[in-house]
Amino acid sequence: MKVLMINGSPHPNGCTARALKEVADTLATQSVESQIINVGNKAVRGCIGCNYCREHGKCVFNDLVNETAPLFEEADGLIVGTPVYYAHANGGVISFLDRLFYSTPFSKVMKVGATVVSSRRAGSTSAFDDINKYFTICGMPIASSTYWNEVHGFTAEDVEKDLEGLQTMRNLGLSVAYLLKSLALGRKELGELRLSSNVRTHFIR
Repeated sequence: MKVLMINGSPHPNGCTARALKEVADTLATQSVESQIINVGNKAVRGCIGCNYCREHGKCVFNDLVNETAPLFEEADGLIVGTPVYYAHANGGVISFLDRLFYSTPFSKVMKVGATVVSSRRAGSTSAFDDINKYFTICGMPIASSTYWNEVHGFTAEDVEKDLEGLQTMRNLGLSVAYLLKSLALGRKELGELRLSSNVRTHFIR
């Protein structure tokens, strides 16, 4: 089993990275592999709604999004970490996720999703909601912990002192691993879940 982890912070060794590392270390104890992709320090533009991906199966902008797409397809779960600057998820990771989710034609149903948020003080729960919406639109079950999946601090050293935050990350890792294994057992018994998505309407029709 493998989990893809996205670090939406521009600081590859900052607070968000420290939180993700705690999750990754816990996943390793449960025999679940993980890979971290740093997104926040890359120049990633937003989606322009051109629908190139509908014909070609990939985004028109050939950058980190297209590089990450096959890793996402083969992964059993996706954990997205974001810092909080103005009470929402980092703009760079939002642009990345918009294009990653929209441009990839493969089913994401029953891939496990989880959000990790890092803030100095506040605004974390709204950022938490921002990321979780990507999972719930795609049939992805969300793994939770014993508190909202967040750590606090201004530096990675501050996060080391957030004992409850680190405990929350460890419990998140255990929850993700348990859910992955439970879903694997379910597939053996029930097969793959197939959800239809061929009916699309808007408010005019």
